[in-house]
Amino acid sequence: MKIGEPERPLSLMTDTTTMSPTQRNNRRTFRRRGTRRLGAAATEFAIVAPVFFLMVIGFIEFGRALMVQQVLINASRVGARMASTTGATSSGVQSAVQTYASGVAVPGVSVTVSPNPATATAGTTITVTTTVPFNNVSWMSSPWFLGGKTLRASSQMRKEGYE
Repeated sequence: MKIGEPERPLSLMTDTTTMSPTQRNNRRTFRRRGTRRLGAAATEFAIVAPVFFLMVIGFIEFGRALMVQQVLINASRVGARMASTTGATSSGVQSAVQTYASGVAVPGVSVTVSPNPATATAGTTITVTTTVPFNNVSWMSSPWFLGGKTLRASSQMRKEGYE
């Protein structure tokens, strides 16, 4: 390169006789490095992809479990509120809870009411428990992490009335 002449980038230099020994060595190293790394991206993907997909599936499954758990909590609260009123029956409470749960895409909820609201005296604590097997509500055909688990929620309220 002559004095006063603009510098050309290394990639545009084709004549290696005008390059310094360091520039030539860097250029050779760059070429060699590119040929040795053929297939490196595919290998890295093969190592990382299973872990990544396992994490994504786990996030989906645990997210669904948390959503269903919140629905069970709300459904048991609806049932306990209904059971605490005068004139409530066990079958009416169960129907209200199942209607609420199926309305938000959680079918097959089992409901337990203890004691029977029809015979409970005023001030008695009534407990409504809701349960559903996670296999029944999972978005996956066979859940990996939570398969076989049962989600459960419970709410308590005192029976209203004067006695």
